[in-house]
This record gives sequence, structure tokens and C-alpha cells, in this order.
Amino acid sequence: MIKKCIGCGSILQDKEENKIGYTYSLDKDLCNRCFRIRNYSEYTKMDRPNNEYIDIIKNINKTDDLVLLVVDIFMIPKNIDEIFKYINNNVLLVLTKRDVLPLSIKNENIEIGIRKKFKNIIDYELISSLKNYNLDSLFEKINKYKKSKNVYVVGFTNAGKSTLINKIIYNYSDSNLEITTSIMPSTTLDTIKIDINDNLTLIDTPGLLVENSLMDKVTSKELKKIMPKNEIRPITYQIKEKQYIVVEDYIILEVSDVSLTIYASNSLKIDRKYKIKEYYSNIHDLKVNNQLVIEGLLYINFNKETNVKIYSKYNIDVYSRERLW
Repeated sequence: MIKKCIGCGSILQDKEENKIGYTYSLDKDLCNRCFRIRNYSEYTKMDRPNNEYIDIIKNINKTDDLVLLVVDIFMIPKNIDEIFKYINNNVLLVLTKRDVLPLSIKNENIEIGIRKKFKNIIDYELISSLKNYNLDSLFEKINKYKKSKNVYVVGFTNAGKSTLINKIIYNYSDSNLEITTSIMPSTTLDTIKIDINDNLTLIDTPGLLVENSLMDKVTSKELKKIMPKNEIRPITYQIKEKQYIVVEDYIILEVSDVSLTIYASNSLKIDRKYKIKEYYSNIHDLKVNNQLVIEGLLYINFNKETNVKIYSKYNIDVYSRERLW
């Protein structure tokens, strides 16, 4: 009989210690990796190709079940639209971590951006799992739109899928089950079925990897600093002559004659300098319309179209997009 880890969904095995799903005893419900994440905050990275996760997502098309597309509202990936290449099911968009966006960004403006960005959804909900914000409304919509008892939960890494599922279990179920959560990518490795009640089963899926994201290139300690935990305090600069915005040791932004506002984790050190002695080897020359995105790190709003030069420590995606809100 095949037995899965209740934390990450991997098939449990007691033969190969360095392989996915290893446990000291098949009587256990957790693999050794999940046990160490939960009890010691020790994360072992699993390098699995994205196409393995994509194949899991594609299988959802064999059903008519509702899909919850979970997206981190602060770090919406550049390739988010790829999800719709693999599924034709009804999609309920769930934007997580509302609590990290400044309250000055109104929900009405967020809705306008959502409607522009996501064309193939039946509805959406803006939530915070941490604050329990709008979870009752989300749960009502899940029950409203589901076609059967099965509802799939999909998204990219670090979007907050497992945290959301754990909160739904806690709020609306009698189960003591808890999915393993971690700040690092690829914690969930296979599908996990969670019976919320007799009429609802959530099926968690592995998070797709965000291509060329800083989050996949740094340590867990750095990632804790990069990912916002509290409401972001935007930083605005009025730039006249050529100046440099330095974000920790990750990027240097060269700009002139523009006003800009940076949205990033409050834990990051951000400085403005007039001279730079050293540059990074990865160079990006861009014409930015009104929003610049450093994948996995931050985004910056500009008051007008401008030319920027970005020097980055790592080979990461840097791109301009239409301002969402």
C-alpha cells in the first residue's frame, strides 16, 4: 500500500535516506524532511524540474473541478499567465498577503488592476491568512463555485498556498492535519488531499517555480529579510541629477530626473548614493513606463516614462510592466 507524507505529499519510503520521502519508519506520517522543517526549521532543498510540477497541474484538466489560483499580491510572477496554458477549469483567484500592501492602496484600485491582469477567472478574493481577513468570504465562494467536492489549489512557490490551507483546516474543519510550510521554495512535492468536511476536499499541488527569481537564489536567512512580514512602508525619492539606489547587496539602480516610489520589505536596507565604486556584472538597460519589477525582490513606481540601468548581483528577471495599482 502506497503511503504519502501528510506534510509534503511525497511517497514515503525507508530505503534511501537521500531520496524524497525518506522516513525512518513507514509507521510515521511525516517524511524526515518535513519532520526536520517543523521541529528544527531545517530545510533541505529539493531540486526537481518544473516540468514535473507542470505535469501534475495538467492532470487537473481531466476533471471539471474548481481551481483556486493562489497568488502573492506583492510578488505576482511575470509568468503567472502560464497557469492558464495548463488548465481550462473554472478558476477562483485568491490574492494572499493583503496585510503587507500599504493601506493607502485602496481595495477598489486593486480590483481594477486584477480585472486588467486576470481575464480568465470567474471571481477573486483578496485575503490575509495571517490576519484571517476575508477568509469567510473566500470559503463561501469556494462552496458557491465548486462543481464537486474536490477543489484544487495551485500557484507558484511562496504564494502562501499551504498557509492558506492550514488556516482553512483550522477555521472550518475538525481535523488536526497540518501541511508543512516553509519560507523556502518547493516545500510541497506532490498532491495532498485534505478533507475539510463531507462536501469539500482540498487538493494541494506543488508550487510552480518562478523563473529567474531572486527567491530561488538566496539562503533562508536572506529570504526572511526579502519577504515582507508587515505592512510595507513605501520609500519615495525625488531624483534630479544622476543618482544610485542601492538595495542591500542585491541591486544598484541608476536613475536621473524622475520621482520614484519603492515597495519592498521593511527589513531591507535601501540607500541613495551619488557615487558608486563597484558595480555588479549583470546589467539591465530598460525603458520603464510606470512600474519596474525586480523578480522576487521589489517593485518601483515611476511618475513618468524613464530610462533606467540596473546592476544586479544575480541573474534575475528585471522588467517593466503596466502599473497594477
